[in-house]
Amino acid sequence: MFCNGPRCRPPRRLLVPSVLAGLLLAGCGTTPPSSFYTLTALPEAAGRSADIQGGGMTVGIGPVVFPQYLDRPQLVVRGGSNRLDLDEFQRWGGTVQDDFLRVWGENLVHLLDSSRIVIFPTESRMPLDFRITAEVISFAAEPGGQVVLKVRWAVMDNDLERMLAASEDVYRSPVVSKPQVVSSGVTGGGTPAGNEVGGYDAEAVVAAMSRVVGEFSSDVAKVLRGLPKPPPPPATVEPL
Repeated sequence: MFCNGPRCRPPRRLLVPSVLAGLLLAGCGTTPPSSFYTLTALPEAAGRSADIQGGGMTVGIGPVVFPQYLDRPQLVVRGGSNRLDLDEFQRWGGTVQDDFLRVWGENLVHLLDSSRIVIFPTESRMPLDFRITAEVISFAAEPGGQVVLKVRWAVMDNDLERMLAASEDVYRSPVVSKPQVVSSGVTGGGTPAGNEVGGYDAEAVVAAMSRVVGEFSSDVAKVLRGLPKPPPPPATVEPL
């Protein structure tokens, strides 16, 4: 029997939920996993911290002031003069501020051959020879394929009363992606699928950021080595 009336058509309310369920399942199946990144110390500094005991210089570093646009868990790159790009799935393992301080400290332990590097804020009461404060103005990959670190920093005395040295420096390092090995065994270029941020290989961006922190650390160490070490504080005599 042939039926062509409105009563023979399936009710639409039964079709809509099934279509929505299919779309939701399709969306869940395409969500990429998050990748997490950390900065790394200078290659020659890796693993040396545990081997260095004591040293001739005691230095406090930090706090470091960062621009607010970097205060987020995602990696940030500049997509233009007035545009920032980020990817929700390319993230810092902690915070870029903490990572910067940690790697800066590790580098100085190696460069100054001293384990007496104190990261501020801290509860330590260790007397310092020098205290270094810094303000990061820019720290990201920029158009042209390079990471730029622009930083103002100053060397102060232990009480933060006298400025002993100050500088504003810019460091650059190219973002170099590693060649990718495809299934046929042929090595190809490009960025691994899913690991891009602003068109760059996220891992290559972080590697370039680590290099510019290393260059900054080397310049700070050079200035510190050229400063006269302050005399020890006068000994206090306990009243009888």
